[in-house]
Amino acid sequence: MSSSVIPVTLPHISYNIIIEPNGLGNLGQKLTSLNLGKKILVISNPEIFNYYGKTVINALTQGGFEVFSHLIPAGETHKTLETIAQIYDIALKHRLERSSTLLALGGGVIGDMTGFAAATWLRGINFVQVPTSLLGMVDASIGGKTGVNHPQGKNLIGAFYQPRLVLIDPIVLKTLPIREFRAGMAEVIKYGVIWNSNLFKQLEEENKLDSLDNINLETVQEIITQSCQAKVDVVSQDEKEAGLRAILNYGHTIGHAIESLTGYSKINHGEAVAIGMVAAGKIAVKLGMWEEEMTQRQENLIRQAGLPVSIDSTLNSQKIVESLHLDKKVKAGKVRFILPSNIGQVEISENIPPQVITTVLKEIKNN
Repeated sequence: MSSSVIPVTLPHISYNIIIEPNGLGNLGQKLTSLNLGKKILVISNPEIFNYYGKTVINALTQGGFEVFSHLIPAGETHKTLETIAQIYDIALKHRLERSSTLLALGGGVIGDMTGFAAATWLRGINFVQVPTSLLGMVDASIGGKTGVNHPQGKNLIGAFYQPRLVLIDPIVLKTLPIREFRAGMAEVIKYGVIWNSNLFKQLEEENKLDSLDNINLETVQEIITQSCQAKVDVVSQDEKEAGLRAILNYGHTIGHAIESLTGYSKINHGEAVAIGMVAAGKIAVKLGMWEEEMTQRQENLIRQAGLPVSIDSTLNSQKIVESLHLDKKVKAGKVRFILPSNIGQVEISENIPPQVITTVLKEIKNN
C-alpha cells in the first residue's frame, strides 16, 4: 500500500496529514524536517504503549530526539483537568521548553488531552498527533480541537490548537478492539452524510463495516483518506467553528447528551454519535427536510458497522432534552442541530420544536 499526504492550510499554520502503512518506524525522520526542539514527551496509555511505544521511541531516538514518556489510563473518565495537571508535572520534571514537543500516541482521548496540555504549557509548545484508533485517525486528530470533559458536559474545557504533523499508520488498526473500530466507523459514516456522497455510496457497497476481518486494509486506507480530506475541506474554510465547521457535529448534539448522562463509561463516543445520527435523521424526516428512504439508508449503514440505532430504555428522554442545553454548541439559548437534507448535504438548524425532539427520542428508545 502506498502512502498519501493531505496538506492542511490555515491562515496561521500549515501542516501535513501523512497516511502511511508502517509509518511509525519513520516518525523520527519525518519530525527532523520540522525544526523542532530536541525534547519530545510521548503521552500514551498502557495498552497502546505496550504495542507501539518501543517502535515510536526508537524511531524518535534515531531521529536525534531526547525522548520521555508518560502513560495515562485508558478511557473517557480520565479526560479531566487532574490528568492534565499530571502532564504539566512531567513536563516540568523534564524541563520541557517552548521548542519542545508533546506527542500523542493513542486514540481521541489521548489526542485531545495531549493537545490541550501542549496549548497551555508555556502558552503553547509543539504538538504532534499519532492516532492509533480509527476514530482518532478520521476525526479527533484533525482540526485542532483539544480539551477535557467537565462532570456536566463533554469537552466543555478546551482550546483550538493545531498540530505540527499528523501521522496515520493504518496497520496499527490490527490491534484495535472491535468495539473501538466500530466507534470510528460512526465518524466515517458521518462524513458520507454531511459532505461526501461518493464515500457514502462506497460504504454501501461493502457487505459489512463492523471489523477489519470484513474490510480489506486497502479499502480501509481509502476510507480513512476520504474521511480526513472531508474534515480538512471543512476545517480549512472554518477553523474555529464560526459557521460551516458546525456541520462536523452531525449526530453529536444528542450523542454528547447520551455520553454525559451515562457517565462516559456505558456508551462510547462512536456509539453515541451513531444514535445521534439516527435521531437527527428522524427529526429531519418529521420536519420535511429528508426522505424516509434516506434515513433508512443511513440506518442500514450504521447497522452494517455493528453500531446501535436505539437508546437504552433506562435513559430518560426528558433528561436528554435538558442536557442538550448544557452543550457548548448552544447559541443564544438555542440548541443547534445539524440535520440532513440529502446524502452529502446537511443544514444547521436552531429552531427545532422540543416536542419533535421528545417524540423522536421516544421512537428510538429500546423498549
